[in-house]
Amino acid sequence: MNGGMLEVVSGRHNAGIDPGLHVWGWEVPVYLFLGGLAAGLLIWSAWIEIASGRRPESQALRWGPWLAIVALTLGMGALFLDLAYKVHVWRFYLAFKPSSPMSWGSWILVLVYPIAGMAGLGGTSPEERALVGTALQRVHLDGVFGRLVGWADSGRRPWLGASMAVGIALGVYTGILLGSMASRPAWNSGLLGPLFLVSGLSTGAALLLLLHPTPRERHQLAGWDGVAMGVEVTLLALLLLQFATSGQSGLLALRELTVGAHGASFWSLVVIGGLLVPLAVVLLERFRGLPHTPLAPILVLFGGIALRVILVSAGQATGFRAL
Repeated sequence: MNGGMLEVVSGRHNAGIDPGLHVWGWEVPVYLFLGGLAAGLLIWSAWIEIASGRRPESQALRWGPWLAIVALTLGMGALFLDLAYKVHVWRFYLAFKPSSPMSWGSWILVLVYPIAGMAGLGGTSPEERALVGTALQRVHLDGVFGRLVGWADSGRRPWLGASMAVGIALGVYTGILLGSMASRPAWNSGLLGPLFLVSGLSTGAALLLLLHPTPRERHQLAGWDGVAMGVEVTLLALLLLQFATSGQSGLLALRELTVGAHGASFWSLVVIGGLLVPLAVVLLERFRGLPHTPLAPILVLFGGIALRVILVSAGQATGFRAL
């Protein structure tokens, strides 16, 4: 102290002081979006077949499980890019910790591949099976392929049930991954698991609608997509209400999402553009007989990725300000 002045030296801005404040970039919201999309594809491709009692009539539904595998693989690739110690990723699979959402998620991701693969094989057409079998003859794997198809056919309904179960687990997990971090006010909610699941259902239905399903399948998908969007609006309203009644940290999250730096994008891209407008289009198509257009599905997909980008960014912003 010199001349009545007190000098305080702080290392707070040193990156090593708060290692938990690692800033997530684009990789994490992309992973969360693609994981939710994969969950929706698995659930709808299985549920529509179970409900109708008929094998998929269109390529859109037959491709659903395979598209889920592609989406999840791309999402895991994005998540891998975000890892600080990439060579240690295999350590997630050396143990299972029931109290760790990441441990649950790691094993759910592993289960998706065989279950989605068997669900997809069971839905292939005779022509597709013949084409793949002929190609595999060259490497003498046609026998293995034939046995896998036999298992997929003989246990078709259990495989569809497993596809729905792992899809639900995957969709909920993407929200729990954020909701388990209580230090971030905008993530500190048990509603994120159901919200991300319903959003994944909506985006999965939207993608299938863009892939030219049959009229019967389109009618089912559009109807369920409208229900999913309605539930998602309700969950978002409940989330904001929870923040409004959760003390100072909740009010911080509420202001950040509604009137703060993320307010304009939240209302325009998520609530209006990603939910209310496509919901209105679906209702007009269904009850006013308007022709189907790709407008609503495209808006739903953009709204799904916007929701995750905004929540991830807002959560980090509220975490910094709460320090």
